[in-house]
Amino acid sequence: MTTIRVNTRDLNADFFESLKVKFPESDLEILIDESLYKESFTEQDFWKVIDQLNWNEEGDDEGVLRPAVAFLSGYALSGIYRFADLLAEKLWRLDTAEHAQVFLEEEGMNGHLSVDDFLYARCCVVANGRETYERVLSDPSNMPLDVTFEPLLRLASDAYRLKTGKDTLMVTAYSYETYSNKAGWGKKE
Repeated sequence: MTTIRVNTRDLNADFFESLKVKFPESDLEILIDESLYKESFTEQDFWKVIDQLNWNEEGDDEGVLRPAVAFLSGYALSGIYRFADLLAEKLWRLDTAEHAQVFLEEEGMNGHLSVDDFLYARCCVVANGRETYERVLSDPSNMPLDVTFEPLLRLASDAYRLKTGKDTLMVTAYSYETYSNKAGWGKKE
C-alpha cells in the first residue's frame, strides 16, 4: 500500500497520468481532510448569505437572488461548495413526515404529497432566515403552507457561474430531494 498526500490545488491531468503509469493495475482511494474545508465557510457565513436575499424584489426571483449570489461569489470556491452542502443539509433536516403532514393537512391533498412543492416550501423556510428555520425545524406545525422559493436551489451554482464564468454540477453531501431523509420518514437507512 502506498500513501500519497497531495493538496487539491496540485491536482491536474498530469498528476493522474503519472499515477496511471506508476500504478497501472491499482485501485485509487481518495480520502479528503475536510477540517479545512468546513472551517473556511461556517454556519454563520451560510446565514450571512441567506440574509442577503432581497425580499424588496419579491415577485422577481432574479432580483431576490442577485445580492446573495454576488455576496456568495466573493467567497473561495470551497465556500460556494460548502454553502451548497449546508443548504442541502438544512433541506434534508426538514424532510420529515411531520413537516409534510402539516403541509398535506392544510393543502387538503388526501395523502398525496407533491414532492416538488414540499421541497420548494422547505426552501422557503431556509430562505426566510435562521430564526424561521430553527422555529420550523423544532416545531413542524410552523411549516409555511402557502409560500415556496424554488430559486434558492440554484443560488450556489449561480454564484459559481458568476465567479468562474462556467457552469457546474454540484453533488452535495446530503440529498435534499423529498423522501431522502429516511429517518425523517420513519424508514431504516
